[in-house]
Amino acid sequence: MKKTVVLNVVALSEKLIGEHTPFLKKWSDKGKQLNIKPILPAVTCSSQATYFTGKYPAEHGIVGNGWCFRDEYEIKFWRQSNKLVQAPKIWEELKKQDPDFTCANMFWWFNMNSTVDYAVTPRPLYPANGLKIPDIHSQPMDLRHRLQDELGQFPLFSFWGPNANIESTRWIANASMMVDKWHDPTLTLIYLPHLDYNLQREGINFSKIGKDLQEIDSVCEDLITYYENQGAEVIIVSEYGITDVNNPVHINRLLRSSGYLTVKDELGHETLDTWASRAFAVADHQLAHVYVRNPEDIPAIFELLNNTPGIDLVLGEEGKKEHHLNHSRAGDLVVMADQNSWFTYYFWLDDKKAPDYARTVDIHRKPGYDPVEVFADPSIRFLKGKIAFKLLQKKLGFRYLMDVIPLNAHLVKGSHGRVNLEKENWPMFISQNQKMTMDPTIEATDVYNLILKHLL
Repeated sequence: MKKTVVLNVVALSEKLIGEHTPFLKKWSDKGKQLNIKPILPAVTCSSQATYFTGKYPAEHGIVGNGWCFRDEYEIKFWRQSNKLVQAPKIWEELKKQDPDFTCANMFWWFNMNSTVDYAVTPRPLYPANGLKIPDIHSQPMDLRHRLQDELGQFPLFSFWGPNANIESTRWIANASMMVDKWHDPTLTLIYLPHLDYNLQREGINFSKIGKDLQEIDSVCEDLITYYENQGAEVIIVSEYGITDVNNPVHINRLLRSSGYLTVKDELGHETLDTWASRAFAVADHQLAHVYVRNPEDIPAIFELLNNTPGIDLVLGEEGKKEHHLNHSRAGDLVVMADQNSWFTYYFWLDDKKAPDYARTVDIHRKPGYDPVEVFADPSIRFLKGKIAFKLLQKKLGFRYLMDVIPLNAHLVKGSHGRVNLEKENWPMFISQNQKMTMDPTIEATDVYNLILKHLL
């Protein structure tokens, strides 16, 4: 098999390749550039699962970055077990063909309890004293120690949050090259998330994202130069393109005001009570899964959502089937925002009663995706001093609450998740393999077969 590397350059689209990305422009111009038709939802977990299984969410079951687990009726985001993906993976099929085949998964999602040979993924430590300590999980476990001995502690707080920056992407790139030197895997999957951050903060504003484009261009140049010198085929893919938004839609507040959603008081703060609610939404960028307890409520909720400004599409059973989302994990209704809008998870009506986690970076407790986590609250006086004091508390081993995230959804300027976009905003597949004679537009499920062609 031909040694192959897949760089997942998150949020890369045709629109972004240009003067700020001189290496990628030159490299892609001499190769093949294909536009990938976005799936619904065009989000990280669903797109990645489609790429490495060749199946749509209706078959592999990854209907978003999170969903309501119906057996518990609890919302869970960013689960990491590969067992959640209900379809064979590309590395499993290749292992059947060649017992000597090996695969390294460097930070693609669903990277625990996996059948890959080498896996590295973020996994913070949560001691009983309430601290959150950056760390990784690896397979085999000694990789965790070897990589952090060589590169230092994984920079978790530059991977997501107000301080998200190129440092974490560079760490992943350097770790990937080290794993290659140590183990020489046949297939390596590398996740490079850097563009995701400022594009959600600023939208497609080249005066503000130019530096980010230059930084990811430099990382890609290092990786591609290294791997091509090892005789590897290199592929670039992206999961989605980010577009400008200016209208947050508070779908859970709408359901609450209409009598469908129930909250619980916890020490003066409100939390979402999924068990008592007649309906609630799991917001995920520009898509939301709406779970309805009583089927008799579905027609009225359909009408309510269908007549809500900012909502472009409401899917029932037939609509879900048409968009390959007819899986039991999906909501009873699936809702897509219009091109200028996105969905918040907010369910409180008074910010004073927002749950304590709302003002923190807490991707697992929040019952929906929260892009506002990439901002520090500009209304906090002496913000840097407050953060410094919190970090001192952490260093001294005290419990602390890093409550510096704003509750202003209008700060977000970029989002993704919907379909029906212009091709310049579609995700991409780029390769130097001149034998590919594909149509310049491909389905997301075609990525699987194209990776196979490179390997075989």
